[in-house]
Amino acid sequence: MIKVKLINTDYNSRSDIIENFIKNFDSSGVIIKDSRNVIKSFESDKVTYNIKSFKIPNIFNAIIYNKLRSSKAERSYRYAQKLLSIGINTPDPIAYFEFKTRLFLKNSYYVSKNIEYNFSIREVIKDLNFKNRENILKLFSEFTFKLHENNINYLDHSPGNTLIKVNENKYKFYLIDLNRMEFKKMSLDDRMKNFNRLTQDSNVIKIFSEQYASLYKVDNDIIYKKMLFYSNKFFSNRSKLKKLKKFKF
Repeated sequence: MIKVKLINTDYNSRSDIIENFIKNFDSSGVIIKDSRNVIKSFESDKVTYNIKSFKIPNIFNAIIYNKLRSSKAERSYRYAQKLLSIGINTPDPIAYFEFKTRLFLKNSYYVSKNIEYNFSIREVIKDLNFKNRENILKLFSEFTFKLHENNINYLDHSPGNTLIKVNENKYKFYLIDLNRMEFKKMSLDDRMKNFNRLTQDSNVIKIFSEQYASLYKVDNDIIYKKMLFYSNKFFSNRSKLKKLKKFKF
């Protein structure tokens, strides 16, 4: 088995500790998420590390990731560095590891520094009585606009993937789950479609659209209609897919 690793130079002194976490990933650590991919937290010297273990890809993708395309772990690390370089917050990228055969990618891991956050944008969208809700939604729209202005199409822009940290009534937004991004000049439709996973609530979409329109210098009616169209389309398609999955053939 071939091991590929890259550790942030800021953490060189901790490289043995980090490698030990990877070596013992299956038998240690605290589970944060256990689904398609597994995320665990590990602690050492008052630093908490979050390690994401990506599901082993199917044979076709295992070859692709080994030979033709960066793994999800590597992309998560590289994209985190890129985001931080342009002033977009994300947990500090610490390392990525890949374990390969000559042909296939097997296990891969992304290591980042844990951040203490107060809530995600999901809670703000869902809770009508959330404190300072409208202002936070406006700030989130500004945050998304900043991504777009920097030619970032964040393909997993869903409610659970933006964490919010509050400090002295100021809100800092952090992106997580970074392996799916496109870097390109964003058209108006690209920008509006990027909101589609967040909500189908027309009142929330109205707040998003008004703030975005004021920044993008486009009539709000155009922004609102496009944002609502892509949102309704996404949730409609998702609902149809869920119904199809209930049938057993």
